[in-house]
Amino acid sequence: MMGSFKKEVAQGLGTHPKTLPSKYFYNKKGDALFVEIMNLPEYYLTRSEMDIFKTKSLQLIDSFEVEPNIYFELIELGAGDGSKTKELLKKLDALNYSFDYYPIDISANALTLLKKDINTVLPNVSVKIQQGDYFEVLNSLKESKNPKVILFLGSNIGNMTDEQASLFIYNLGNNLQEGDKLLLGVDLIKSKEIVLPAYNDSKGITAAFNLNLLQRINEELEGDFNLTNFEHLPEYNEKEGIAKSFIVSTTDQTVKIKALDASYHFVKGEKIHTEISRKYNDALIDKIISDTDFTIGDKIMDSKKYFADYILTRN
Repeated sequence: MMGSFKKEVAQGLGTHPKTLPSKYFYNKKGDALFVEIMNLPEYYLTRSEMDIFKTKSLQLIDSFEVEPNIYFELIELGAGDGSKTKELLKKLDALNYSFDYYPIDISANALTLLKKDINTVLPNVSVKIQQGDYFEVLNSLKESKNPKVILFLGSNIGNMTDEQASLFIYNLGNNLQEGDKLLLGVDLIKSKEIVLPAYNDSKGITAAFNLNLLQRINEELEGDFNLTNFEHLPEYNEKEGIAKSFIVSTTDQTVKIKALDASYHFVKGEKIHTEISRKYNDALIDKIISDTDFTIGDKIMDSKKYFADYILTRN
């Protein structure tokens, strides 16, 4: 993991414009900050998808087309704290479905906390945590011919370009069998008045979450970023339906990263692009899956129609 972190930081800061991968937001501090973000009044995404999982979990289960007495594997990509998934697990457990839950995450800390929590609140649910890259773990699991339901929640697909998302879903299909399901949670295109505050909360938690990436470089790669010389900047293009996050240098400065044996110069106002958050509609989803092995089986929305969980079937 450290080798990948070094390599990708060096690549990102060595390009123009500068970039840093959003996946490295998530260390112990980053995990805790993101849990705070999910509970912020401005961050509608979690509440919207939670609305689906709390009020329409039976509809979700029906869309999986699994029988209670037929064992299946429930696999979650980027499980995090599992707050929404626990609503689904409760219903599956209550209905005596036969399954194992495989949460996959890059963060060992998040997985440890999740397993402990589920073991406490749902002792009958079998949890088999899997740390690592999604496709490495899926490749190891595909030897099993059991039916699979993949969960990819929280509009995490929105952190990719449309081309990357299409390739990602295509590669998921390569690790699944005919009839397997993919629950794809996506944020729907909305006005900037709703979207932009979700990435620029009044308490500054999102700003701290983004800037923690620089602190992580300081701690793990011996960088000397002065966090007071950078600030968080979100942007949202309503027509495109794309939100972007940047870390902006507030002054001319040079940063040294000892582990990379390199220095990086920033001019005042220069941006580091850290994340995109794509918003979707039916036409975009159709386009993204057009060259994959998946078809749309169902679409389940929250009460405000802010968010949708698309149920895709592997052909």
